[in-house]
Amino acid sequence: MAQENSFDIVCKVDLQEVDNAIQQVMKEIRTRYDFKGSKSDVHRDNLEIQLLADDDYKRRSVVEMLSQRLAARKVSLKCLTFSKPEEAAGGALRQTVALQQGIPTEQAKEIVKIIKGTGKKVQAAIQGDLVRVKGKSRDELQSVMQILRSSSLPIEMQFENYR
Repeated sequence: MAQENSFDIVCKVDLQEVDNAIQQVMKEIRTRYDFKGSKSDVHRDNLEIQLLADDDYKRRSVVEMLSQRLAARKVSLKCLTFSKPEEAAGGALRQTVALQQGIPTEQAKEIVKIIKGTGKKVQAAIQGDLVRVKGKSRDELQSVMQILRSSSLPIEMQFENYR
């Protein structure tokens, strides 16, 4: 009997790289002239990044710096979900950025729908916050990976446990 091959589709963020990017942003905030005397701050709490800035201009500058640093460290910006800026004490602005860990159920259903629409002889199953794809042919699994990479899904996908 032929063996089954499989791989997992996951969405993970390297939190160490996120922390390094945040440290670089804080270093730049402390050295930039336009942030002199500012109470701007960036820090991470679990799966959320908290941004604090004096005004909207500085908030947008901090978001831009953070985006650049994360992109340079190969952290996909698709993994970030920006909330609306809100007022903080002293007229400052606070913004929360959620980090995506795991594939949400509605996105997992969309991935399964795309895989079934290919007509390939593979099975896709949602298992918690990942999608497992099984099939007898490694070529078909690799073609499914290519199709998913070229799709316009709003999440970052990594392919793991290819065996």
